[in-house]
Amino acid sequence: MKITKAVIPAAGLGTRVLPATKSMPKEMLPIVDKPAIQYIVEEAVRSGIRDILIITNRGKGLIEDHFDRVPELEERLSKGGPEKQRILKEIIEIAHKANIYFVRQKETRGLGHAIGCARSFVGNEPFAVLYGDDVILGKDPACAQLIRAYEEFGKGVVGVKKVSKEAISKYSSLKVEPLHDNYYRCTDMIEKPSPDEILSLYAILGRCVLPPDIFDIIDHTEPGAGGEIQLTDAMRTLARRDGMVAVEFTGRRYDMGNKLGIMKAQVEVALQHPEIGADFRAYLKELCKTL
Repeated sequence: MKITKAVIPAAGLGTRVLPATKSMPKEMLPIVDKPAIQYIVEEAVRSGIRDILIITNRGKGLIEDHFDRVPELEERLSKGGPEKQRILKEIIEIAHKANIYFVRQKETRGLGHAIGCARSFVGNEPFAVLYGDDVILGKDPACAQLIRAYEEFGKGVVGVKKVSKEAISKYSSLKVEPLHDNYYRCTDMIEKPSPDEILSLYAILGRCVLPPDIFDIIDHTEPGAGGEIQLTDAMRTLARRDGMVAVEFTGRRYDMGNKLGIMKAQVEVALQHPEIGADFRAYLKELCKTL
């Protein structure tokens, strides 16, 4: 079955980047001239996704506004010169990148609970999940890489990278064995493992493709790390029961819930930006002489 639906959980409180996120959703923090969540939506669209559900909570209306039309602004831009016309075209396209829907997670009960809110949207179809914290940039969209693995194996897929032994306790740890190329069979996983629980240094980083029966599994998943219903715990049941596929995706990942991750994204994207890249590179070279 072709995967055309995606869920973007964006209901987190952004506590790691306070006070910036006191009144602005972390998903709206800009990377040069676009908010983080726009990069994620664009990745989904480039992967063949046509219907996107963004899961929010109270205080995240800015995300909905960003993907809406703004007639007053559009009218003013329409009267400008070529540069204003270019900007007008870009902001209109934002609202038409896909069919974008919103639902609120009314309780902060974890990522698994947030995904459970998408049941009626997904129906009986496999779907992609793109975490709202994780911007992944590359020529081949990470989401598309996972979709191809689902089409090949017909099993749930997780996007993974190796992390350091010191960092693995902040993520999940997967039991994997090679299949071919950058594909691995995954038969177990654990969220935020202690040192004696580490299964490998492969961790899930921001992307997965799931079958619709994940919702019944979530319904029977007890609260785990942090007292929340963890999506990893539900996927562990799936991995142990049916097996999953882990894809070591290509592309550069930025953790937008982390201050250092935000700064890395800003700098590295700015260096490649067609308008400011050359000037910014020259600025950094001069700055580095003073360090």
